[in-house]
Amino acid sequence: MKQFFDEVSDESRWQAVETRDNRADEQFVFAVKTTGICCRPSCSARHPLRKNVLFFENVAAAVDAGFRPCKRCQPDKPAPEQQRIDRITEACRILEASSEPIVLAELAARVAMSPFHFHRLFKQVTGLTPHAWQKALRAKRLREQLNEGEGVTRAVFEAGYQSGSNFYQQANEVLGMTAKQYRRGGARATIQFVVGSCRLGEFLVAQSERGICAILLGNDAQSLIHELETLFPNSSLDVGDESFAERVAQVVSALEHPGQQVALPLDIQGTAFQQQVWQALRQIPAGQTASYSDIAQRIGKPQAVRAVAGACAANKLAVVIPCHRVVRNDGALSGYRWGVDRKRQLLEIEAKQREE
Repeated sequence: MKQFFDEVSDESRWQAVETRDNRADEQFVFAVKTTGICCRPSCSARHPLRKNVLFFENVAAAVDAGFRPCKRCQPDKPAPEQQRIDRITEACRILEASSEPIVLAELAARVAMSPFHFHRLFKQVTGLTPHAWQKALRAKRLREQLNEGEGVTRAVFEAGYQSGSNFYQQANEVLGMTAKQYRRGGARATIQFVVGSCRLGEFLVAQSERGICAILLGNDAQSLIHELETLFPNSSLDVGDESFAERVAQVVSALEHPGQQVALPLDIQGTAFQQQVWQALRQIPAGQTASYSDIAQRIGKPQAVRAVAGACAANKLAVVIPCHRVVRNDGALSGYRWGVDRKRQLLEIEAKQREE
């Protein structure tokens, strides 16, 4: 009977078994010679003696060696956490395939869960409630239809809105402007902006009718204004008035104290996936970091690591949506839209604030 792992590694695996560490469940299984059973590291059964335990790369290897899967922890089936994520993934696919809204009870029934448990798990995995996820999905479809040149009325119904009046009540929230303005690339939408300096360097804060739509960082004012023009090519850009200056002061305070909450309306425009990622980023506590793969796991799309990185790069609200808290798996700093040095500075400020 051949063990897959070397003796040194086995000691760390035994530690995972002793602590029932569910993070190790997909990395190996352990088998008990006296019972002939193989288990997940997190199995809740009584611990065997260390001398009776062998480790294998997976269930198949243990079965080949003559062991049978535990009926309690079922190592031959997907992990419970993965099973839950798979159900939410299935629910998202059902929503994406539906041209009409689906009520909570019906959606929960289609993935064999109670509405209460499903609602809680859906928000835990995606960062959004089922209702908010469907709204973001409809908004994404609408933007795609309008970008392809589709007429407003047809685009509204193709996106899944049940009536024109239903959409027009939400138009500003969905697009930040009227559908006709969005179809023309944001024509006639007015955006106020202010440029200034803070401890992070130069900054630009911009506001649409809906709320703060851009917080940009850089080294000179002209580059920041050019970036704003690129982000909103057909909008009318105006220097902010006195009432806007009060909001800018709150943003500057958040830039210089990145753990601080910003109680301002935000104009967060993005695809359903980007909004999932940004919502997950806002749940990372100040002074802590997460990897791109961590975020992909949290939103129920573990294979979408590159797409998560893309969503971070597309963030237009520096610090308020804290993409600076995302690092590589090894903890090293990776790219940042506004420079790695600035990312390091933000993390150092947060670490110091947390110590204090």
